Amino acid sequence: MLTPYSHDEAELAVAMFTDPEVLRYAGGPVSEDKILASMDNWTRRGGNGCIGIWCIKVRDSGEKLGSVALLPIPIEEKDTDYTLVVPGSMPDGDIEVGYFLKPSAWGKGYATEACQRIVRFAFEESPLTEVVATFEKNNKGSQRVLEKVGFVSHGTRRCYGEDGVDYRIKREDWLAARPT
Repeated sequence: MLTPYSHDEAELAVAMFTDPEVLRYAGGPVSEDKILASMDNWTRRGGNGCIGIWCIKVRDSGEKLGSVALLPIPIEEKDTDYTLVVPGSMPDGDIEVGYFLKPSAWGKGYATEACQRIVRFAFEESPLTEVVATFEKNNKGSQRVLEKVGFVSHGTRRCYGEDGVDYRIKREDWLAARPT
C-alpha cells in the first residue's frame, strides 16, 4: 500500500537514511538532523498530487517498509530541486522513479511491487508519458527491479552532477506490455 509521505514517516526516514547499507549506492548515510530538516521537502506534493514521495506500507499490518517517489531528476545538482515540486504544476524535464527500503524488507518483492504501482499511477492518473530512472551501475538489484517493471536501458545520461545509467519506460510501451 502506498500513502503520501508525511511527517509521521520521520522515524522511518531516520532509520533508513542513517543506515550505510541502505545508502550504499546513494551517496552514503545522512545525519539525523539533515533528515529531519528535509521532511518538509519530502512531504511536498506537486502536479495535483502526481509528483512527490509515498510511504510503502504492508496493507494488513500498516508496517512501514520504505519509500517510492516520482520527482524531477536533477541534472547538475546532487539532489532533487524541491522548488520544482509545486501543487497544481507539473515540472518541466524528466521525472524519475526512486525507492528505498529498510533492510528487513529487502529480497521480498516490495521494491518491484512499489515501482510497478507507482508507474501504473504515473501512466493512469497523471499526464506523464515517460518515467526515467537511474542507479549506481553496480546496483544490480535496482537494475533487476527496473527491468521487471519494464524499464529499458538507454545508455548513459547526465544526472546528479555526473554521467549515470539511463533507464526509461514510455506510457505506450507500458500499455502494450500490460496483461489484458
